[in-house]
Amino acid sequence: MGKLDGKVALITGAARGQGEAEARLFVEEGGKVVLADVLDGEGAVVAKDLGDSACYTHLDVTSETDWVAAVELAKSKFGRLDILVNNAGILKFGPIAMTSLDDYRAVIEVNQIGVFLGMRAAIPAMVANPGGSIVNISSIDGLIGMAGGVAYVASKFAVRGMTKTAAIELGPVGIRVNSIHPGGVDTPMIRPEGSPLASLDISEMMSKQVPLGRIGEPMEIARLALFLASDDSSYCSGSEFVADGGMTAGIAMPDLG
Repeated sequence: MGKLDGKVALITGAARGQGEAEARLFVEEGGKVVLADVLDGEGAVVAKDLGDSACYTHLDVTSETDWVAAVELAKSKFGRLDILVNNAGILKFGPIAMTSLDDYRAVIEVNQIGVFLGMRAAIPAMVANPGGSIVNISSIDGLIGMAGGVAYVASKFAVRGMTKTAAIELGPVGIRVNSIHPGGVDTPMIRPEGSPLASLDISEMMSKQVPLGRIGEPMEIARLALFLASDDSSYCSGSEFVADGGMTAGIAMPDLG
């Protein structure tokens, strides 16, 4: 008996990283999954590997028409929509004084407006099946600031706030809405091309900054998403779930021996 037997999920950013891990785990737990991304080649390969319980669709999360088509695919292919995981996101680094308006808007469009459009598109289909769950992937940068990440931080704080508003509005129709706030997770997004981070040893950095002494793995976030998507979290809504290895617990002191 799987935790998602009989349930259908739509996961954005599912071609790789956290989204791929979520898709694989959801299928393993009995769910049907629509994988959505703009990386069509990679996404189609993952969906094919998952077999009849999955399918892939191109979805630019900033496009209203793409969202409508993705929700319709879930309904036509699998008969319903119970779970939405707003996982897609981008990251651009730079100090405020050096951040262009175009770069700022690009991050807001994907990370913030994409989540808004996704929730709005999914609501009518999910209302038909009370007991649904929306999982919005924010970040610890939706809880604290990060130098060099003004647009990313703004977008992830927004996701946190939108999650709470959606939980209040959608609770009466049987839809739960929660946000996940990962710390450093070993995915391609933390090494964006052209960024100073691309050449850094992220794992070494995490070993010094995280109480658990290591970077997170995508499947660790996927397991938390599974909890929130499933009936195991039936009384959880409007809340933040942090998975950061203790990074936001406080300031570590040097070894005082």
